[in-house]
Amino acid sequence: MSEYLIEVKDLKQYFQIKTGLFKKTPLKAVDGISFQIKKGETLGLVGESGCGKTTVGRTIMRLYKPTSGQVFYEGEEITDKNIQEYRKKMQMVFQDPYSSLNPRMTVADIIGEPLDIHKLCSSKKERAEKIAYLMNLVGLNDEHSRRYVHEFSGGQRQRIGIARALAVNTEFIVCDEPVSALDVSIQAQVINMFEDLQKKIGLTYLFIAHDILIVKHISNRIAVMYLGKIVEVADAIELCDRPQHPYSVALLSSVPVPDPAIAKSNKGIILEGDVPSPLNMPSGCAFRTRCPYATEKCSMETPPLENRGNDHFVACWNK
Repeated sequence: MSEYLIEVKDLKQYFQIKTGLFKKTPLKAVDGISFQIKKGETLGLVGESGCGKTTVGRTIMRLYKPTSGQVFYEGEEITDKNIQEYRKKMQMVFQDPYSSLNPRMTVADIIGEPLDIHKLCSSKKERAEKIAYLMNLVGLNDEHSRRYVHEFSGGQRQRIGIARALAVNTEFIVCDEPVSALDVSIQAQVINMFEDLQKKIGLTYLFIAHDILIVKHISNRIAVMYLGKIVEVADAIELCDRPQHPYSVALLSSVPVPDPAIAKSNKGIILEGDVPSPLNMPSGCAFRTRCPYATEKCSMETPPLENRGNDHFVACWNK
């Protein structure tokens, strides 16, 4: 058996966009990324909006059919297999809890739907007990089961979505910006709940977010994405304390520091210019158009993701 629960190898997801009367151009949302996640681990995936983070999660879950590449679950390739069986083990928590839940269904029906689809309960009593257990697990009361989605706050709706994801024999969850639509105080509650569930059940997460501080708090390792490619992967503390890719440095520089004196002394990278269009990618390193250290080599060749020691991988020609 593989030491990794999830392995992604050279995954690509291109969308054909109409750019003329008879012309289509590939939009390279995910352009050849590879990573692994061990059982019980959390890998944080961070980057600006539009870098392809959500597309990675949806492609792993086969909500999008990958253009090419491979996805392995416990060493077994699932890229072209019937995904229905793996839905019992792999689930997704979406960014917007309201749009991902059916407003015409009660909470009990929303949470119970996966149980019905996969025929996991032999009686109505067992189904009701399972739903009550799941609601209690995510901090909801039994009396909530007969209510509809519009009767809940954003944090409660997200808890319903998490309970639904846990209804089957879940081992791996793709968390697609699960707290970005919530108030800061509620974010902390939901993040702590994710951590508690991981300890209780042994869950494995791919945690997608644009807030690197949240990602640092919950993740064992962090992967940084820019325009469809992973540019740096390292232990969460290692990456935040000693970032080596200019883009990672810029992301961390944008984090507000409460002490004005420290904030003034911090010398980070201020990015200039706009993110290039994924329909018209620059040659070589995609980040070179905004990088203060770009050289001629950066425009000629795409840097590979190389281990610079201590499992700290960086895709940059600047050593």
